[in-house]
Amino acid sequence: MLRLLNLLPLLLALLAAPAEAGETRIAVAANFSHAAKAVSGAFERESGHRVHFSFGSTGQLYAQISQGAPYDAFLAADQARPMRAEHDGLAVPGSRFTYAIGRLVLFGGNKGPVHGETLQTTEPTRLAIANPATAPYGAAAMETLAALGVVARFEPRLVRGTNVAQAYQFIATGNADLGFVALAQVFDQPATDYWLVPANLHSPIAQDAVLLTHGEANAAARAFMAFLKGDNARAIIAGMGYEASTSAGGQP
Repeated sequence: MLRLLNLLPLLLALLAAPAEAGETRIAVAANFSHAAKAVSGAFERESGHRVHFSFGSTGQLYAQISQGAPYDAFLAADQARPMRAEHDGLAVPGSRFTYAIGRLVLFGGNKGPVHGETLQTTEPTRLAIANPATAPYGAAAMETLAALGVVARFEPRLVRGTNVAQAYQFIATGNADLGFVALAQVFDQPATDYWLVPANLHSPIAQDAVLLTHGEANAAARAFMAFLKGDNARAIIAGMGYEASTSAGGQP
């Protein structure tokens, strides 16, 4: 009897232990890197699972996925690529949802006030944007320039980064005077250092997530996608420069 009593705490601990922890590898658009790390930190503490991210432009990541890269899920900066992943049989049908809506800003790199008239009144030698062919924030930047009627003025001065993270680096290092980046990259800086581009100047930057077929049987991947839809993750996302959204089917 005494031996059984000694074993009781161990048996209770085993019964109370969480399910076996797993790991998942997720492809994430560069603009969402800071928020993704914050979300994964909360998820790992709650679940015991581990998340490994690969960051890059949405176009580059989709190309890797289509070529067989072993990602379990895809957090894009647009809706088109996750939708295409479903259409091409690379993603689990019905798993796609909008996890965030991004906002575009014109950032001056702490060199002085930036406002709505900056593009009409200043003569920067270089304007940084993400590559509009592969990065949704770059496409939104070009739409904004067109809406403001200044494409011809700035096109010869454009410095294109492979993604919005590189566009930010061009500004931070002085290789560009101004640039279009994500609000999530500058939201903790003085509001005078950037101009929040009105949403009506470009197409909505609705960012969709989708569970890839490689991760369909991965419990950690499924748990992370479920967590991403929950209130905890939504609060983190909303606090880091995004409008939070978790509507199914890619509809914000």
